[in-house]
Amino acid sequence: MANVVVLGAGLSGVLMAYELVPQMRQEDKVILIGQGPTYHFVPSNPWVAVGWRKQSDIEINLPDIMQRKKIEYVGAGAKRVHPKENRIELEDGNSVAYDYLVIATGPDLAFDEIEGLGPEGNTQSICHVDHASRAYDAFQAFVETPAPIVVGAVQGASCFGPAYEFAFILDTELRRRKIRDKVPMTFVTSEPYIGHLGLDGVGDTKGLLESEMREHHIKWITNAKVKTVEDGKMIVEEVNEDGSPKTTHELPFGYAMMLPAFRGVPAVKDIEGLTNPRGFILVDEHQRNPAYPNIFSVGVCVAIPPTGPTPVPCGVPKTGFMIESMVTATAHNIGALLKGQAPETQATWNAVCLADFGDSGVAFVAQPQIPPRNVNWASKGKWVHFAKIAFEKFFLHKIRRGTAEPFYEKFMLERLNITKLKEVK
Repeated sequence: MANVVVLGAGLSGVLMAYELVPQMRQEDKVILIGQGPTYHFVPSNPWVAVGWRKQSDIEINLPDIMQRKKIEYVGAGAKRVHPKENRIELEDGNSVAYDYLVIATGPDLAFDEIEGLGPEGNTQSICHVDHASRAYDAFQAFVETPAPIVVGAVQGASCFGPAYEFAFILDTELRRRKIRDKVPMTFVTSEPYIGHLGLDGVGDTKGLLESEMREHHIKWITNAKVKTVEDGKMIVEEVNEDGSPKTTHELPFGYAMMLPAFRGVPAVKDIEGLTNPRGFILVDEHQRNPAYPNIFSVGVCVAIPPTGPTPVPCGVPKTGFMIESMVTATAHNIGALLKGQAPETQATWNAVCLADFGDSGVAFVAQPQIPPRNVNWASKGKWVHFAKIAFEKFFLHKIRRGTAEPFYEKFMLERLNITKLKEVK
């Protein structure tokens, strides 16, 4: 009998638990550790922040579903992983032992690295549904006295797509309320150019996103370091290509949302051999940690080097389909180990992304996500907005059903030549 534990009950962790079940032998057990009983669909957080969704619309209660799937659910949260002892210390003082562990915690949000950043400071966040609900309350107060808005991502951030989405969604909502003319908007980003996305662009995301920003009267500052955020004022240093200071901007705002840098969660940070200096999990081509071969990792907590040097640090995003490919590969590899075989499956790390702009959007396909690529495509249009809505409903449906990949999803992706697993020769 083997205990296979998945640490983290977000997108990657829940899917990981679902995909492990078919790989288990009859005597094996899958245990999923989360914080509290609820899963929420992170890509819908920008809609929550403007009132297009309620928090309850995108939340799912996990224990009942996991019981139906014969997955043991532990909602106490992890205090510390002890890899030399093969156990996880929980926040409630108990421990869970494992034979194999999949770390799928997602990130710790490093708001504290910049003075005044974050929901406890002077900016809003859409990284968590609780943050998004607070951002909506702040937005409701803001529209009573319109003022400048600042949106973007700080130095070291690795998830730029939601910042672009939120800027355009705010633009759409302000137009609907007929007060857009009273709200100057500035996009502040550590990217070297608009549309870099931490990926050195995908297709013509530079041209597409610059065009959208000009059309929607959104100014931008790239190569930007946020120095401090005061009440109603953001101090931003724009740097030259060599990283030297260029211009300091003092940006007044009545409402601001800045994505923070990510780092590893405290439960795993500073464990020698397991994490890099930022606390992200080190893995090989099979999603397996080299120092602790019974530990795997998937999702945002995986350590991925940047695509290249940039004047201001930019991390690499871990997008949804890329994460799903990690999950599928890991499930196959743990299944192989349980059968006494060597893990050989590799994820493609292909990316399929829909970025909603409120009434239009940009879609891109990157195969693989990290350049150089075999497929490098981006397009924009109103269809993306409706596709994102459809995807939200589809994804929540499959989480409630306890299904990682319905047969019709797999069939469609195969027809589009979009795969999760590499062909190993």
